[in-house]
Amino acid sequence: MRQWAVGLMVLLAAGTVSADPVPARQQQLLHLLRDDCGACHGMTLKGGLGLPLTPEALRDKDDAGLLHTILDGRPGTPMPPWRPFLSEDEARWLVSQLKRGLPAPGK
Repeated sequence: MRQWAVGLMVLLAAGTVSADPVPARQQQLLHLLRDDCGACHGMTLKGGLGLPLTPEALRDKDDAGLLHTILDGRPGTPMPPWRPFLSEDEARWLVSQLKRGLPAPGK
C-alpha cells in the first residue's frame, strides 16, 4: 500500500513539471509566433489588429492569463484558441519567450 501511494505521488508530481520543447519544435514555435501571431499582432509583434506582444507590453501580465489566452483564445475577438495546435508546455514556453524577447530570426 505504501509503495502505491509513493508511486501515485510521483505520477502526480510528474504531471506538474513542465518541459521545454525539443529544439526542432522550439524553431517551429518561433516560426508560428513570427508568422501566425505576427499576422495580427504585427510582424515585429509591436501591435496591429492585436495588442503588442513585446516584453515591455507583457511585463505586468500574469503568465496564467497569457497561457489561457493563447490556449483558449478570447471569445468575441479575432484571437483564436491555439489549444488544438499547442500543448500547455508549448504555450508556457511561448509566454516565457515573449516575456524575454524573441531571438533574432534564424537563431
